[in-house]
Amino acid sequence: MYSQLLSLAALAATAAAQNSTAAQNSTMSSMSLIDLLGATSSLSTLAATVKSVPGLAESLGSVSNVTILAPSNEAFQMFMSTPAAAALAANDTAAIQAVLSYHILNGTYPASAVMEMPAFIPTMLNNSAYANVTGGQVVEAVKQGDKVVLYSGLLSNATVTTADQNFTGGVVHVIDNVLTVPQNVSSTAVAAGLSGVAGALKRAQLADTVDSLKDITVFAPNNSAFQAIGSALPNLTMTQLQDILEYHVINGTVAYSSTLMNGMTVPALKGGDLKITVEDNGDVFVNSAKVLIPDVLVANGVIHVIDNVLNPNNTSAAPEPTASTQMPAFSGASTATSLDITSGVSTPTAAIGAGPTKAAGGQGSMTSSSSSSMTGAASPMKTGAMGAAALFAGAGAWMNV
Repeated sequence: MYSQLLSLAALAATAAAQNSTAAQNSTMSSMSLIDLLGATSSLSTLAATVKSVPGLAESLGSVSNVTILAPSNEAFQMFMSTPAAAALAANDTAAIQAVLSYHILNGTYPASAVMEMPAFIPTMLNNSAYANVTGGQVVEAVKQGDKVVLYSGLLSNATVTTADQNFTGGVVHVIDNVLTVPQNVSSTAVAAGLSGVAGALKRAQLADTVDSLKDITVFAPNNSAFQAIGSALPNLTMTQLQDILEYHVINGTVAYSSTLMNGMTVPALKGGDLKITVEDNGDVFVNSAKVLIPDVLVANGVIHVIDNVLNPNNTSAAPEPTASTQMPAFSGASTATSLDITSGVSTPTAAIGAGPTKAAGGQGSMTSSSSSSMTGAASPMKTGAMGAAALFAGAGAWMNV
């Protein structure tokens, strides 16, 4: 975890130095948040919404040392046609609070403080019904070219379109999408098209267990990985399947990609260690499995999608970095084109991660080129379109951050 701590420390140090300069030079730093919203044409929808909700303007006026990720008018317009907006039309106060708090970073971060090494910044979303991560659910912030890109649940991304709008309590960045509150592991697996993982968790009766753990990392095999050992799956007992799945989970540590260092070993929930290998070109392996898609945020931690099923009885399996595909860790298993364990698992209708290509946390070549799932915001999950005012209705009494 030292790498992640150093990344956050560097981000905070840079932010502190730049905030000091901004406080001296920016005329906007003397504006209240409400005045700033009213003076920013691209935030007129948000400004009108805040004024329409009793008590919300007063509560927002008291915030300090925060970064507000403010969806633009166009972002709100797109959000209103998503399943999340339709679900929130029922005026689920807790879900509304989750959406709001996930757009407030705990600390003041100017855009220039964001580096090419991703930082996973805690937000004000710390309601355990929606975020079971110590310190609050995070947003991934990374510099891509000359843009600051933010990744949230289901690899949904938002780009900062107007940065560093200072106000008395911190800074506002205008973003082009509403952030997606990360869902639990089993729901994310379904939405991401990881039907092998979703089906295996269900068959092993582990979905509720994995969803309820705090601070976890899941190395989730893609469907091709399960197909590669398809002949072995029908012969597994319940206990054997549970042991295999638990060997893919780190309990008590959220190991974002920026924390995965070459040669480190981490204990699996099943017992035994997982060995991390980081190649010079940035490719990352866990035992013999290559990380294909890093840092899919979930309610209680993070998922890394891998290309091989890990074997708790073959902990010495090592990668072949130059091979286009890795050998299965289960000797004697053969490929199956169809998987019985995926029976009954829903098929996503669109791909996750639309927008800028997601590079891995400082590891160079890992990207989310193999996308899967629902595009756009998903409804916050416990364990037609509506107006923006309805989205925030009832939030004023809560917004005391």
